[in-house]
Amino acid sequence: MTDSVLNALYQTVINRKENPKEGSYTCYLFEKGLDKILKKVGEECSETIIAAKNGDNKETILEISDLMYHLMVMMVDQGIKIDDIYAELEKRSEKTGNLKQFHQVDKNT
Repeated sequence: MTDSVLNALYQTVINRKENPKEGSYTCYLFEKGLDKILKKVGEECSETIIAAKNGDNKETILEISDLMYHLMVMMVDQGIKIDDIYAELEKRSEKTGNLKQFHQVDKNT
């Protein structure tokens, strides 16, 4: 897979927002608004976690795909460009030695 698949999906979501089509699930989400979109993102995130925890890679792939789709809908709704995500990921890929240091919590206090 290349980023062209993600770009195509992103463009399809934009197209659905700009040119609603009856019977389109994407259009339904936009019609219902941000709360519905965020609810679906949360649901798909939870389902992804459960599938991974169950060790079911086939199901995990399906759930990750659902999550990515719903994230794209959220991005378009919020005016976030996919190129901005690519740019941030590119910046992060160049970092090394960026393990966060966590402080120890004294449970006796």
